[in-house]
Amino acid sequence: MSNETGRIETLLEIMARLRDPDGGCPWDLEQDFASIAPYTIEEAYEVADAIERGDMDDLKDELGDLLLQVVFHAQMAKEEGRFGFPDVVRAICEKMIRRHPHVFGDEEQRSAGAVKGRWEEIKAEEKAEKGKAPTSILDDVPLALPALARAIKLQNRAARVGFDWPDTSLVIDKLNEEMLELSAEVAKGGDADRLEDEMGDLLFVYANLARHMKVDPEAALRRANAKFRRRFGRIEEKLAADGRRPEDSTLEEMDALWNEAKAEERKR
Repeated sequence: MSNETGRIETLLEIMARLRDPDGGCPWDLEQDFASIAPYTIEEAYEVADAIERGDMDDLKDELGDLLLQVVFHAQMAKEEGRFGFPDVVRAICEKMIRRHPHVFGDEEQRSAGAVKGRWEEIKAEEKAEKGKAPTSILDDVPLALPALARAIKLQNRAARVGFDWPDTSLVIDKLNEEMLELSAEVAKGGDADRLEDEMGDLLFVYANLARHMKVDPEAALRRANAKFRRRFGRIEEKLAADGRRPEDSTLEEMDALWNEAKAEERKR
């Protein structure tokens, strides 16, 4: 193995060694595409988290972890005789050139500049050439996406053909309607399926509202999660100063401490 670090060839050699039946790592050897996929998704989220925190050193490390996932999948595909890492690189290079004719095309294409919707047209042409032309404009929205992100993509696709609320106030009206339907189901003791169905409708409209307001709902929820973690941490700190834990206090006490933490943040 090369002693030179900082090169993609070295990373490929490391991955091949880990997957070598003769002296490789037992854990790496027992993995397959399905078992590694959750780690790939997790690493993508950790990249997003580093960006959200503005931690560039952490981002560097997390991008390396994400790159390793690509190399891992490519190595398994190579072992099966399907494709290798160079094929992955070649495919994305060709795709990016093909989908940016205003940058890489002939003089006429470059002078025309970027054309709105051309990216999607080229994607559709590519699928048609592969015999994968979708029967619905929603067909190629990946099922594996997080539900909230997939809701936004589905809504954006439908909006392209005019199936969308023309005004944000109408989305809010729909949100109130869905809230009333959920409340009614709760009041009558609806079963789990009905409650899940109504909650799903409500969350879908919340995603639509975020889209209309040009707010990334994933980013908004991450911010809310961080806020909750921060304020609850202050509750724990204040209780600890009194020699207690949350389970030793009442909801009223914790609620009062929450409000104190909230007020402290607003003063900053």
